[in-house]
Order: sequence, then C-alpha cells, then structure tokens
Amino acid sequence: MPDKKKTTIVLFSGDYDKAMAAYIIANGAAAYDHEVTIFHTFWGLNALRKEEKISAQKSFMEKMFGKMMPRGADRMGLSKMNFAGFGPKMIKGIIKKHNAISLPQLIEMAREQDVKLVACTMTMDLLGLKKEELLDGIEYAGVAAYLADAEKGHVNLFI
Repeated sequence: MPDKKKTTIVLFSGDYDKAMAAYIIANGAAAYDHEVTIFHTFWGLNALRKEEKISAQKSFMEKMFGKMMPRGADRMGLSKMNFAGFGPKMIKGIIKKHNAISLPQLIEMAREQDVKLVACTMTMDLLGLKKEELLDGIEYAGVAAYLADAEKGHVNLFI
C-alpha cells in the first residue's frame, strides 16, 4: 500500500483572505486523504490566537506586539481593500450571504480532519506570544520540524 500523500503549508500572512485560502486548501487536501500540516509563522500566528484577552507575563515590547496584532482569525484584516476594517465586514457579509464557511469555521473543520496546526516557536519568542494565548490542542515546533514534514511533502505551499 502506498504512503499517504502529504501537503504542507507555511502560513506567513496575517491577512484574512490569505489565511482563508490556506485553510480551504488544507481542508481540501485532508478530504482528499492527504496528511496536512500548516506551519504558522510570523503574522500567520494570528490565526491561532484566542479571541479573548489572556493575561501573561510579558515585557513592554511583547505587550506592544500583542496590542498591535489581531486576537483571533475573525479579527484579521484583508490583504486588499481593507478600508480601515470595513473590508473584512463586507467580505464576511458576502460569505454569510452565500452560506460559505468563515475562517474560524475552516480552522475548526481542519482540526476535525486532523490537520496538524503548528505554531512556530521562534516567532512566538520574537513576538512575545505565549502558549496560553493560542488555541488549545495545537503543536509547537521550530523550522526543523516543518522541514522534516515538507521534505516528505507532495505539495508544499507558502502563503
């Protein structure tokens, strides 16, 4: 029996639409019976942030990063036509009107399909993000772990 195909995605972008694309591809690949990993780094980590404010011991600079970055997938901006936050409201309205799946729902669907969600530990350190600020049940790793998955990957994407 042949090995299961593997898809890896580096989610670098903190844009709602790009994160949505990454999760649509991940869910499609998982439904197509691929083993899927999404490695969240830099601004892509915002997709994994909990929406509620979490109290954590941080330096001044870490607190500043935390305040400047959106808490949770649903608060991310658009890559184009953000219009000071009005763009995401428009796109979410269109998603709802067409009974499409929102980014938070796509993330939950990925988790249900056993997509491996990985937070980059080096970036967490740089930005001052703590494990308690991110979704429960995700994995934490450095670039070496991602490269080990990508090396076996049949599809490797950078979004």
